[in-house]
Amino acid sequence: MPLPDSAARKELHTRQITCTGFKRNDGLWDVDAHITDVKTYSFESAHRGTVEAGDPVHDMWIRITVDDQLVVHDCIAVTDKSPFACCPDITPIFKKLIGEKIAAGWTMRVKKLVGGLQGCTHLADLLGPATTTIFQTMSSMSKNKQSDVQPRPFFLNGCHAWDTNGEQVKRLYPTFYTGDKS
Repeated sequence: MPLPDSAARKELHTRQITCTGFKRNDGLWDVDAHITDVKTYSFESAHRGTVEAGDPVHDMWIRITVDDQLVVHDCIAVTDKSPFACCPDITPIFKKLIGEKIAAGWTMRVKKLVGGLQGCTHLADLLGPATTTIFQTMSSMSKNKQSDVQPRPFFLNGCHAWDTNGEQVKRLYPTFYTGDKS
């Protein structure tokens, strides 16, 4: 169901985030995440001169590479367009995520390592949807492994639908169901 009609309004800004997940031939997983911010009007920028309507204010990318255990093997950041000349200078900081594991506390770890004054808010924030895209990309991993012992799917207890006390887990992953057994 779409949103209900709103009061009369004028569009001024569009932020688009696109994330694409990949299984690499070397067994690792990539997510390429892209963010653009576009205004519907032209404006003056000290760094870029006139930014025309429709020309991105921000045009930035993150590629995060992980293994099956969600350990980061690489993180590449690119800033193609930004409001300030210094913005692209910070992209190498994202290499600090190499060796980190996506697990409980990941968001706080990202903020500590690549957020605030030593990072870029837009690129650090882009890691949120990139991370959920990793989960979506890897979601078939546990189903495709052939083994007598089913590994615990990494997404359990990650959201309301995958609560280990809930119906989805009871029906699809009964081994890991922790709710009422009656």
